Amino acid sequence: MQLFFTPDLNPSLENFILSEEESKHAIRVLRMDAGDRLHLIDGRGGLYEAQIIDPHPKRTVLVILNVEENFNKPQYHLHIAVGPTKNIDRIEWFLEKATEVGIHEITPIICEHSERKEVKLDRLNKVIVAAMKQSLKAYLPKLNPPVSFKQFLKDIPKEGVQKVIAHCVDAEKQYLDQLLAPAQHYIILIGPEGDFSTEEIDLALENGFDPISLGDARLRTETAALAACLEVSFLNR
Repeated sequence: MQLFFTPDLNPSLENFILSEEESKHAIRVLRMDAGDRLHLIDGRGGLYEAQIIDPHPKRTVLVILNVEENFNKPQYHLHIAVGPTKNIDRIEWFLEKATEVGIHEITPIICEHSERKEVKLDRLNKVIVAAMKQSLKAYLPKLNPPVSFKQFLKDIPKEGVQKVIAHCVDAEKQYLDQLLAPAQHYIILIGPEGDFSTEEIDLALENGFDPISLGDARLRTETAALAACLEVSFLNR
């Protein structure tokens, strides 16, 4: 199944015009023609079957044949807040793999030991969209703007969410499967390359976060974030 991302599409429409980028991909790259069928996703759970009626390389016109709402709707919500790495390619790798595995919200958090203070959301969102299409998902993970660690703790819900923090300081910790229940809303904090500061760890604990271990190996930031994502996915299979 070849998916095309159409965020402006909604179930009430009978016809739709693909964006120039998606039109070019359909007509120039895939060499699709009038009468060919394709599938569209709106990033909000809608999966659409459509047929090409005007195969224009800049504005391909489609007729919508069928709509399936809430396609493969997840039964849990995973929000990972992670310190952006100095090498932005590593965060792009994490976003790609996490989208494929299953993640619903990501927030870059700027911490005391962060080496990178800024990220380009447009570039990262393109990685997420490509991974969503490749993995046949209909829900687009939400990428939030970067925010300071302290502000993030102020903004998150106080109730109705399971909250954990992964850090490298020697302390009593539990594994994710010992703490989390299936089909819940989770927030997982993953620190930057220099880890969270002692003050940040204490502040997270004061705000109801439980400390977790991701194993005995020392993991890179992006690896730790993906490992947490995988564990939550396994928990909710």
